[in-house]
Amino acid sequence: MALTHTKTLSILAPAKVNLYLHVIDRRADGLHLLDSLVAFADIGDHVKIESAPEFDFAVKGPFANSFALTEQSSYADSENIVVRAAHGLANLSGNKLDCKITLTKNLPIASGIGGGSSDAAACIWGLMKRWGVSPQAPFLNDLLLALGADVPVCFSCQATVMRGIGEELMSLKVFPETPILLINPRVSCSTAEIFRNLNVQKGEYINVPEQFNDVYALSEFLHQMDNHMYSTALTKLPVLADVINALQAQDECLVTRMSGSGATCFALFPTDQAAAKAAEKIAIQHPGWWVKSGWLGRPERY
Repeated sequence: MALTHTKTLSILAPAKVNLYLHVIDRRADGLHLLDSLVAFADIGDHVKIESAPEFDFAVKGPFANSFALTEQSSYADSENIVVRAAHGLANLSGNKLDCKITLTKNLPIASGIGGGSSDAAACIWGLMKRWGVSPQAPFLNDLLLALGADVPVCFSCQATVMRGIGEELMSLKVFPETPILLINPRVSCSTAEIFRNLNVQKGEYINVPEQFNDVYALSEFLHQMDNHMYSTALTKLPVLADVINALQAQDECLVTRMSGSGATCFALFPTDQAAAKAAEKIAIQHPGWWVKSGWLGRPERY
C-alpha cells in the first residue's frame, strides 16, 4: 500500500563494510568477479523524501562540498546516483517525481564503504514505499544492478555473501551484532583505478558458514580471509598502513582490514565500550582522520 504523499520519509543509508573481499577472476568484458561477505553499520548517510510540486534534489552534511555541480543536478542526466535512481524508478513504475530528496552526506566520498550505492538503494526503498511499488516488481533487480554492482546488496541491507559482479546474493541466517570502528584518513580512492592496476589471480569462491553465533566466531573466520585490493590500494595510498597499524594497536581489537577498494579501514571489537575507547584514542592521535564507532548487524535503517 502506498503511503500518503504528504508523509516525509527519513531513511538511513548505512555504510557497507566488506568484511573480506576476494577478486577471483576477470571476465572477457573486463568486469571482475568478486566474492565478499558484506555487513552494514548503524553509521551512514540519510535520505529524506518529502512532498514537492516538482522534483528537486539537495545535498547537505559534512561531506556535501565534495560534490561537483553536475552531481547536484536534479535532472535525469545528473551524475548523482541518487537522482538517477529516482528518475529510473519513476520511469519504470509509471510514477511522477512529486517530491524533494535531500541527501545528508555523512560518509566520506569514494571511501570503500558503499556510500553512493547505499544512498541510491535507500532512495529506491523510500520511493517504493511512497508509491506502493511491490518489492517483487519485475524491473527492480535490473534497475538496482544497472545503477551499480553494490546497489543490490545495499538494497537488501543485511549480512550477505555477494558474488559475481554483485548479482549473486546469499543472506546469512544468523549474524551477530558486532561493535565496529571505521576510519578513513580523509583521502579518496578510485575503485576504477584500483581495478585497472589489480593483478588478478584466478581463485575459488569461499564456503562461508550460514551463521556466526558471536563476534569471536566471526573474527576467527575473517582471520583466514583477505582483501585482495589492499596491496594495490597501498601502493597508491601509503597512509593505509598507518590506519591499519593504529587499529591493530588498540586494546581488544579482534580483526582489522580495509573495506572495498579503500580508503576506509575497520576493526571489530568484543564490546561497544572497547570500540568507543579506541575511537576516542585514535581521534586524538590523528585529528585529521574521520573516525566513527558503531555496530554491525543493527542498522535500524527504516
